[in-house]
Amino acid sequence: MTSVKQFQVTFDCAEPERVARFWCEVLGYVVPPPPEGFATWEDFDHSLPPERQGAAFACTDPSGVGPRLFFQRVPEGKVVKNRVHLDVRVGAGLVGEERVAVLEAECARLVALGATRVQLLRADGYNESCLTMQDVEGNEFCLD
Repeated sequence: MTSVKQFQVTFDCAEPERVARFWCEVLGYVVPPPPEGFATWEDFDHSLPPERQGAAFACTDPSGVGPRLFFQRVPEGKVVKNRVHLDVRVGAGLVGEERVAVLEAECARLVALGATRVQLLRADGYNESCLTMQDVEGNEFCLD
């Protein structure tokens, strides 16, 4: 019998803290407490060698159910479509125009946080409507 494994989702990005704080707002996640001995994450960050300062940040589901999200600085920028993306389930169980209205409302909230709207994909008889977006660094995600 295999056991369920814990996992985290890791994002490569230019500004880890900025992207992490965006996703905290999207998902209702929180920044975990800083390591023992440090009053703030800023204090911890300043204790690192200069080349490691600002290189990583994380956020967690306050209920402990969802995966930890980890954001790491990488030197290269994003150049192609993500091979993996998050679907933020805001319209689960809804159909038709009711679903589209919920997707549009969440889209407006996220655009105010710095996200970019890409395209509404209308229901096609097989898939329900979803809305494609990009986070503050251009990583694709869907409102589903």
